[in-house]
Amino acid sequence: MNDGRHPIDCIYIAASAGDALYTRTCVASVRHFYPDLPIRLLTSGRLQHGLTDELQRYWDVRAAELPSKGDYGWGFVKLEPLFGLPGEKFLVLDSDTVLTGTVLDLWSDNRAPFLVDDEKQSEANTKRLYYDWEKVRVIDPRAQPPRFVFNSGQWFGTAGVLMRDDFAPWVAWTLPRRTSPPGHFMNGEQGILNYVFNQKAALEGLQVERRQIMCWPVNSMQGLDSETVSRRTALPRIVHWAGLKKARQRDMIGADLLSFFEKVYYGRLPAGEAWRIFATYQDTLWHWLANARVKVKLASRRLAMLQSGPTAE
Repeated sequence: MNDGRHPIDCIYIAASAGDALYTRTCVASVRHFYPDLPIRLLTSGRLQHGLTDELQRYWDVRAAELPSKGDYGWGFVKLEPLFGLPGEKFLVLDSDTVLTGTVLDLWSDNRAPFLVDDEKQSEANTKRLYYDWEKVRVIDPRAQPPRFVFNSGQWFGTAGVLMRDDFAPWVAWTLPRRTSPPGHFMNGEQGILNYVFNQKAALEGLQVERRQIMCWPVNSMQGLDSETVSRRTALPRIVHWAGLKKARQRDMIGADLLSFFEKVYYGRLPAGEAWRIFATYQDTLWHWLANARVKVKLASRRLAMLQSGPTAE
């Protein structure tokens, strides 16, 4: 539990096989500002070969204790910290994020058990990215219009405040997790997490604090670059490349920030530059194979549709 040096007990990073490079830069950014804070990986399925051992050996990062091993489905593993040791305070991050400063200070006076990004969205985007409360209300008369929405790639929480039953009947706790009915809650766990937070806030007075904690590079990276971060003069934010990843990292907005933390990461490893080149090759190969699998799957579906169509007399 919290030893008093930090306002939280642990940072959880959601990691997957396809995000190894980003997991490394995320870890490096956390350690840059918080050298001794516990970091735990939330892993759904397998990671890149050797990554878990590498992170543990050189960066003191360990796997989170989860109730089951396997595929949790898109993002659902990020719900598990909610059901950990009661009272544990934590920050959940997607792997394609980096810290630009001491972001934990934003929650240093945490009277509320949760802190999320103060995001502004239109009603149409809310339904597209989070959940359609009007659809939900057809089957749940208690459904309320959302008071707020937030990207679930970065949020602060407290374990033991919400239970699995609070997500019923919308989530089946099997592997992989799924929401029901289809088309009501969007983007993996993001929609249902927003819904439960909003419902609890509206009907039961759950306190959910909202502050600007996220930076989406498309909006602006002003003042958040490798120079300001290295000099520790940047605003404390969590930069999140949600939906913005490219095959070549150098083509991304804010690539200098990713490059900075990549150098920080490999600077701790023996023969770090050689290790970096090999890891980049691994990542490129993984993405090539993943794209190839998607193309094969789509081609197979098109072929199946053609074969099931009407035949000529």
